[in-house]
Amino acid sequence: MPLALFALTLSAFAIGTTEFVIVGLIPTLAADLQVSLPSAGLLVSLYAVGVAVGAPVLTALTGRLPRKALLLGLMVLFTAGNLLAWQAPGYESLVAARVLTGLAHGVFFSIGSTLATSLVPKEKAASAIALMFSGLTVALVTGVPLGTFIGQHFGWRATFLAVSALGLLAFVGSLLFVPRQLPRGTPASLLQQARVLGQGRLLLVYAMTAVGYGGSFAAFTFLAPILQEVSGFTPGAVGLVLLGYGASVAVGNIWGGRLADRLGPVPALKRIFLALAGVLAVLGVTAHHPWLALATVLAWGAFAFGNVPGLQLYVVRQAERHAPHAVDVASGLNIAAFNLGIALGAWGGGLVVQHLGLMHTPWIGALVVLAAVALTAWSGRLDAREQAATGTAPGAAAC
Repeated sequence: MPLALFALTLSAFAIGTTEFVIVGLIPTLAADLQVSLPSAGLLVSLYAVGVAVGAPVLTALTGRLPRKALLLGLMVLFTAGNLLAWQAPGYESLVAARVLTGLAHGVFFSIGSTLATSLVPKEKAASAIALMFSGLTVALVTGVPLGTFIGQHFGWRATFLAVSALGLLAFVGSLLFVPRQLPRGTPASLLQQARVLGQGRLLLVYAMTAVGYGGSFAAFTFLAPILQEVSGFTPGAVGLVLLGYGASVAVGNIWGGRLADRLGPVPALKRIFLALAGVLAVLGVTAHHPWLALATVLAWGAFAFGNVPGLQLYVVRQAERHAPHAVDVASGLNIAAFNLGIALGAWGGGLVVQHLGLMHTPWIGALVVLAAVALTAWSGRLDAREQAATGTAPGAAAC
């Protein structure tokens, strides 16, 4: 694999770290900035809004720019956003920094797969994409707990300074190793993206993604306060718990992909969403006992991102049937749906904390995830009807 691909992977690692590290810092941020936990939770929501907007809109607007110049510009924007967060004088400026960084995130992952595959021979394309996206997984396993540790011991500003350094390294790596001439492909216009959103079957998959992740993040956004205030973990121990959570995510992501390959996307997604809802409901009971809470969080990690491969596979299959000329656009919009779910889940979780209390977030999140189970089952039934109407063999369909 060329060094340029490792530069992209480092960029993905830095971006994944800055997206999720905020979860471990929410109690620290709330205390230092003298804001409520729900207000601190909005830092998760507004970042995700930046991603959801940046992915489709800015990708369309920057589609004709040279790829290397765009990549370097994104890493400059990412680094500047984190430096702004480092020096943010107050809550409002920190919000602006998070939104700015989220815009860079959205465009980077919209063009990332194309960039990765352009760096290797065709027979290594899948491995190149997997390597680049492994940066996100490694961020959950190491970047987030390390960033949380830095923030708890040296202040939350130090975490953003450290991520800025990662962004600078990724910029230098891309500058040195990414070739100047990279294929741009055909940029998807906003009109093309809007046409994809007019496909009801694709909208249903996006709803599954947004609702499923919204339910999980209603509780995950406030995991650190739950662990400290309810389970009795020290701030330092929270970083270790997040380390275990990240390791479980890495295992669950691989397992979820294999399950989707073996059973098909819809059966796999129903099982994973059901298990996720069950874990969230159990957390409402086990959170009061440290060791049981730890075991529940580890189980949560195993299911939290296990549906990513199945959802991406499912949206591609649906796009091949209902929007065959816009498969890449449809896949990218599912990433936007993922971040829209994070935004709404973190915002809704904040309302729950504000009006009902911290420990109501797990069971309410579980109910939301059950809604994703219902949407998935509905989509499977629609697939079965289409198969019956067209005479398609069950093995050829998404469910």
